[in-house]
Amino acid sequence: MKYNLNHCKSCSSSNVIQVLDLGIQPLANNLLPAGGVPDGTEPAYPLRLAVCLDCYLMQLLDIVPPVKMFSEYLYFSSFSDALLKHSQAAVEKHIEEFSLEKASLVVEIASNDGYLLQYFTAKNIPALGIEPAENIAVEARKKEIETIVEFFTCELAKSLALSGKKADLILGNNVFAHVPDTNDFVAGLAELLKKGGRAVLEFPWGHEMIQKLEFDTIYHEHVFCFSLTPLVPLFERHGMEIFHVERLPIHGGSLRLYAGHKGCQPVRESVALMLGKEEAEGIKTQEYYEKFREGVESLRIELMDLLTSLKTDKKSIAAYGASAKGSTLLNYCKIGTEILDFIVDRSTYKQGLLSPGMHIPILPPEALLNRQPDYALLLTWNFAEEILKQQELYRKNGGKFIVPVPKPTVV
Repeated sequence: MKYNLNHCKSCSSSNVIQVLDLGIQPLANNLLPAGGVPDGTEPAYPLRLAVCLDCYLMQLLDIVPPVKMFSEYLYFSSFSDALLKHSQAAVEKHIEEFSLEKASLVVEIASNDGYLLQYFTAKNIPALGIEPAENIAVEARKKEIETIVEFFTCELAKSLALSGKKADLILGNNVFAHVPDTNDFVAGLAELLKKGGRAVLEFPWGHEMIQKLEFDTIYHEHVFCFSLTPLVPLFERHGMEIFHVERLPIHGGSLRLYAGHKGCQPVRESVALMLGKEEAEGIKTQEYYEKFREGVESLRIELMDLLTSLKTDKKSIAAYGASAKGSTLLNYCKIGTEILDFIVDRSTYKQGLLSPGMHIPILPPEALLNRQPDYALLLTWNFAEEILKQQELYRKNGGKFIVPVPKPTVV
């Protein structure tokens, strides 16, 4: 596959326009050792969002090869209580709805540390994980979850199908947007899925990202910002059909998309309703994207005015969450150690490291209580409810959180 071409990575149209330029940014999960990088430099790439005006797929103009981002990875899903709860509920729903049992096979693409598949194996339902990061696959295997260390491709799907591992259910949570070749990915789903089986994908909803100015959802790993509109023709191109879609509150607003081989499942009303909603709210107009760009620029100015005012008043500020979206926000707004004293994160794999680009030290969450900064910028605002509850004592002691999106707000 070729990278960095100004044509649509789904329908191949050249009718692609830039929506938002977030500047030259480091890889969002490329945390640095405490001493920094020996030569004083780190990899950085343009981060520009575009949209195809023929199929309306939002996509990055500049693609970083996945091997640079996912072969060694520092995001472990099991550190989020909210994500574990969400995953367990999804598993219980799928088991009941699809009548899964001991003779079924569930395959998860980008299975991470087994955070989700563990709930299938606990019910004695066979599960197979596909995870490109060896360091994370090790943790899944400790849970006795069979895990293949590979990137999911159509070629791998064909190989698994030939070996007898056709799936009754394929899951892909927050992975579809990471894959630079959408056609190969969907073709792989069609190869791996049993006739009558289902593929269920979850991803941040591009339309909600636009509406709520969630620009920090954009980073090099997220090659695409999906809405339903461009996905219908993409799946049809490979003999697949989207038969149902649900809205989810997780990650600032996500979609759960259900697909199968064409004609195998009745198409529910939810698909037409969602397509109608997206079109009615402007997804097929250039003004829709221009308003998003203007809103993001205004948000940056408002956030920087707030932080600068607090520093002028001699207030101390830290941040919560060494997340990928946090990296985008910090590097786009140029928020460094002159504003933030440190970042805290629950992941022990991130503690002791430095944030990408801005090189802010990452500490355990206890640092909020030990140092009691006046404010904490909530970079993982998508888990705000969970984090505010966890940090109740910090707040009782006078600490306040700044939620940056969709409008900088102190809570």
